[in-house]
Amino acid sequence: MERSEFKTIIAKRVAKELNDGDVVNLGIGLPTMVPRFLPDDVHVTLQSENGILGTAAVDEWTHSPLHVVDAGGSPSAVAAGGAFIDSATSFAMIRGGHVDATILGGLEVDEEGSLSNWIIPGKKMPGMGGAMDLLAGARKVIIAMEHTAKGAPKILKKCRLPYTAVRCVDKIITEMAVIEVTKDGLLLSEYNPAFTLEEIQAATEAELIISEDLKPMC
Repeated sequence: MERSEFKTIIAKRVAKELNDGDVVNLGIGLPTMVPRFLPDDVHVTLQSENGILGTAAVDEWTHSPLHVVDAGGSPSAVAAGGAFIDSATSFAMIRGGHVDATILGGLEVDEEGSLSNWIIPGKKMPGMGGAMDLLAGARKVIIAMEHTAKGAPKILKKCRLPYTAVRCVDKIITEMAVIEVTKDGLLLSEYNPAFTLEEIQAATEAELIISEDLKPMC
């Protein structure tokens, strides 16, 4: 399997996690690909923590709103029926549990569901933005990321990078597998048939529990 396919595989699978009517916050990068794979009968409201409720891709807009950006600083737009809201209201939505799901990338996730995704010590980073609030306030936290980085596992027994939040992740979706965070550990519930179970475990530092209902990723 070509590495160039990984992000598409992940985004397509993540899209199946969203329900019609959900309010969803997307992290930067790979998570922004998810809406293009939603089924025709599933419509979600995208929330950007810098104050947009009902974001839309720029190419869905009739103008070129260079003055409108999302929380990651990328050009954005507002869908029909959407609104600009102040930062206090935006974060009140997040902290009040009104965001149904957040889809974020990850640098590291560990077997307790803790996440490191905001900084690599010694490297210049833009800041964590609303990640801490989203991890604490969203009803469902999905990490969408490639399974390894230059061959090194990103799903660990314990995160080594500074935490963004601890025990916050519900599900990890990679090009190899769908992994659920449970009280007993990381449950492998779906696998990509392009990889063997041995290959998936070898690419994962944390021990995986194989689900009795294990099925291929769809």
